[in-house]
Amino acid sequence: MYDLVIIGASAAGSAAAIYAARRNLNFLVIAKDTGGEVALSGEVENWPGVIHTTGIELSKQFTNHAKAYNVKIEEGYDVLGITQADGHHVVHAKDILGKDQTYPAKTVIIATGIHPRELNAEGEAALKGRGVTYCTVCDGPLFKGKTTATVGSGNSALESALMMAGIAKKVYLLSKYAKEEKNGFPKGEDILVQKVNALANVEIMYRASTTKITGNGLVQGLTYRDDATQEEKHLAVDGVMVHIGAIPNSQFVDCVKKTPGGDIEIDLLCKTSCLGIFAAGDVTNIPYKQIAIAAGQGVVAALTAIDYINKWKE
Repeated sequence: MYDLVIIGASAAGSAAAIYAARRNLNFLVIAKDTGGEVALSGEVENWPGVIHTTGIELSKQFTNHAKAYNVKIEEGYDVLGITQADGHHVVHAKDILGKDQTYPAKTVIIATGIHPRELNAEGEAALKGRGVTYCTVCDGPLFKGKTTATVGSGNSALESALMMAGIAKKVYLLSKYAKEEKNGFPKGEDILVQKVNALANVEIMYRASTTKITGNGLVQGLTYRDDATQEEKHLAVDGVMVHIGAIPNSQFVDCVKKTPGGDIEIDLLCKTSCLGIFAAGDVTNIPYKQIAIAAGQGVVAALTAIDYINKWKE
């Protein structure tokens, strides 16, 4: 039996793994991939001690740091569920070959993060991967010299527009908020809003609700409703970057209390409502989804799990 199984290998999972390794626990990390949403981030300038890096580079550093402690990271795993038996937990997963695997453990840390929310607009599903993307960092370079639209009102949308401004000929940025509401981005960082507003090739549409994405095999246009006038408007674009929030990857665990949106509820020590299961990072109900916060929560979860293990009895 393992002392600990960590599910997820991004900021929270990597931080937890480093602390677990330093305490010489018998543990492993299982994950679909290393890096998670961090690897899909663009420019990163708010990681303490590093003035500028990228999400891809930072995620590599997380993984390399964990591996420097000989942490066992098993990639390509889909976690199917967590069950309880005889006072411990059993993590059920399927590996990259489709083979079922089980991992009994005294404790579990869930650090599975989030995945992008979809627009549910007409034509979106059919054109996914054909001009519709949820990762500007991944697919933005494909639209060099073209016209793109970014849909969203938070930091990820602002970062998308900033990145695409240096790649595309023209960038439309569609916010659901009015211009009077903090320049259309009430949840965005002021410095990002200022940078976007200073770009000559970025045009912002306010109170815009995307209703349809059109194209014959590839994206050719986007239709949105001006919520101020209820008028339907059309933009000729080659690509659509969707950045409207995210959904927590928590569907596989049933024994913990969650918010209506699926966030795992935790206390200050990262404890869930299920004894011996802890959670950290963006998958939790912490209101701020930030890399530094996720890493800090990973540390807290590991230390709390260690304290639980020290008191654990058969």
